[in-house]
Amino acid sequence: MSKRTGWTRQQLLITFKLYCELPFGKLHHRNPEIIKYAELIGRTPSALAMKLTNIASLDPAITETGRTGLQGASAADRAMWAEMESDWNRFALELQQAAAGLEIPVDDQADDAMDYTGQERAVQGRARVGQAFFRNTVLSAYRNRCCITGLAEPRLLVASHIVPWKDDKANRLNPRNGLCLSMLHDKAFDAGMITLNEDLTVRVSRKYCREGDAFFADALLGYEGKVIVVPEKFRPDEEFLAFHRERVFERA
Repeated sequence: MSKRTGWTRQQLLITFKLYCELPFGKLHHRNPEIIKYAELIGRTPSALAMKLTNIASLDPAITETGRTGLQGASAADRAMWAEMESDWNRFALELQQAAAGLEIPVDDQADDAMDYTGQERAVQGRARVGQAFFRNTVLSAYRNRCCITGLAEPRLLVASHIVPWKDDKANRLNPRNGLCLSMLHDKAFDAGMITLNEDLTVRVSRKYCREGDAFFADALLGYEGKVIVVPEKFRPDEEFLAFHRERVFERA
């Protein structure tokens, strides 16, 4: 019997990419995506699924709800988790490079037309790939539903930045700086019409409330005080939410 070998860096990177982009409930060996990727990296679907659940045991958003995954996270898993948390921008790019090395198609369909004016084409391409990773990670964390309304149509969902793209380069790809919102609520959030309180309830600015505006009352004001659906992974960072309340939200 051949001796079992440790996981290579490329195998771990692909596994972390899957962890970020798959909903927690799909981290099992029967998932077609896991079967496909297991073959690409030379591992069995069961081994890959086990590694994914071991990684889940490192995620506070998972463990705080009692879903501890497995308990076999290795030192290499822990080191890569810390590496990911310390620099999401660099890590996301390396994940995509690892995927490209296995000829896995790279999704470059970002949400928003970010301002890449004056950047070189290669830089633009990396930025778009990073934004696609951010979108996939945020939407999967919220089970592909708007965290305010529950809308589940992917074409109408946006991975919305809590701290705006232009204000924090270091956290542009950090999923804890993201919310899954409908297109309408994404625009309202960006415009400071709505925000989230510390208890993750929705707060609506009265500055834009017009008497007789039934749509505003239903689509925005109607969600005042509603608790958002908390994500399965990568819970929004309170520091980012505080920034939005203080610097973006428009009080009456």
